[in-house]
Amino acid sequence: MATYKKRGGKPRTKAEKDQNIEDGSTTAEVFNTLDEGASRTEAWVEKNQKYILGLIGVVAICVLGYLAYEQFIQKPKEIEATNEMFQAQTYFEQALTAPAKDSLFNLSLNGGEGKYGFIDLVDKFGGTAAGNLSKYYAGMAFLNTNNYKEAINYLDDFSSDDAIIGPLAKGGIGDAFVQLGQEDKALAYYEIAASMSINDFTTPRFLLKAGTAAMNTGKKEKAIKHFTEIVEKYPNATEAAKATGNIGKANAMN
Repeated sequence: MATYKKRGGKPRTKAEKDQNIEDGSTTAEVFNTLDEGASRTEAWVEKNQKYILGLIGVVAICVLGYLAYEQFIQKPKEIEATNEMFQAQTYFEQALTAPAKDSLFNLSLNGGEGKYGFIDLVDKFGGTAAGNLSKYYAGMAFLNTNNYKEAINYLDDFSSDDAIIGPLAKGGIGDAFVQLGQEDKALAYYEIAASMSINDFTTPRFLLKAGTAAMNTGKKEKAIKHFTEIVEKYPNATEAAKATGNIGKANAMN
């Protein structure tokens, strides 16, 4: 008949008694150590209570201050900036299709009808989303009025995660460098613009410009790479036909 040792039973041998005594001593030592640690922690907290409460108060004040700033300062400023931006945007959009483009682009930059232009919007509302977007519009307006250095300054200062506007801004910088005769720099910005957001609109557009800039600066292999990517990945894009022709031109380069 099988036998077993009951858990919790009385020790029967001296070895078992010694083991129980040792286990009890170890347990007591652990609890004593925990008690000592807790006592030291309580003593430290009691000693530094004033500083702890002060730190908590500072954090609370910072949080409440931030929430108040967002609610009563930043939010109204965002609304005001968006409202003020409307007239400048109207001038910009009219300039895209109007015969007298320069005058409308200049109005979008400098303002009209008692409203701010993009330059003033950047200065006055620089910390808002509308102020940031005004940098993009200002850069593009300067690009369209042949003020390429100002275009680069404003577009380079603009930041956006938007899948379309972000690449267009980087590509605009590339366009400005082309006009300034600096196609090596233009190539770098075109490549950034092409890779920022993979889509059927901006990617083939800036791959074509990157390939053209590479070809114009003697970078044959890089030009072929960019043109080939358009043909293989974006065969339905309007840039595909031109890319196909440019592959032949690039291959013919020495």
